[in-house]
Amino acid sequence: MVQVASVFPDGSRRTVSREWVPEAPVALEFNGLSYAVMMATPADLADFATGFALGEGLAANAGDVSDIAVSEVDNGWILRATLASLGVDQLGERVRARVAESSCGLCGIENLEAVAKPLPPVASHAPLDPGAIFAALGELRSRQPLADATGGAHAAAWADTEGGIGCVREDVGRHNALDKLTGAMARAGRPLSPGFVLSTARCSYEIVEKAVRGGATALVTISLPTTMAAERAAAAGLSLWALAREDSVLLVNDGSD
Repeated sequence: MVQVASVFPDGSRRTVSREWVPEAPVALEFNGLSYAVMMATPADLADFATGFALGEGLAANAGDVSDIAVSEVDNGWILRATLASLGVDQLGERVRARVAESSCGLCGIENLEAVAKPLPPVASHAPLDPGAIFAALGELRSRQPLADATGGAHAAAWADTEGGIGCVREDVGRHNALDKLTGAMARAGRPLSPGFVLSTARCSYEIVEKAVRGGATALVTISLPTTMAAERAAAAGLSLWALAREDSVLLVNDGSD
């Protein structure tokens, strides 16, 4: 806790105690190769490593990510893991691309093509009951201790078809929270479908892609999607609900059969 001054419109001040959201650099290494450095909340990091690999398309399931080691170092944290199966080739391609990014003019075109690559189609699924969304929204607030303490953390949750929340992960980063949720569910052998993912994040295309790659068939967010997020969700068949509030929710795309 830190002591800070709360300032009011009349110029008066009051000393209050506040808790900040933990944030630190987290380096991810797979098969001994540096892959990325993310700014994240250093909690549930084994879940993060697994979910990140799934969201990046480096792993098809939790079994492809093994030997996860979490180490705190002077300047942050290092996550080391071993990738098997498709991750080996994907990792090599990414490392080659990162080397090329600093020395060629073609990588921009290659990266645009990578972003436009079609997502795998989501599994066939039943329509999502709007009542389940409202039930999950009502429960989520009490399941966010970090956000409650700081007012500055994102959450990603999995809810069953009736809206009962089965798992929640929080992080300073919206993508990280979803990666942690995906990793936690995968490591527990629990699929993201049936049921749905509920995210407090802005619905950008990355959130849609991580949800699809993680195995979700339905995604609910508290804000509107970007054009690309809506397009990617529709193309993959992902049911997408947005602007979720206690009294209403917007159906963007009903990808159900």
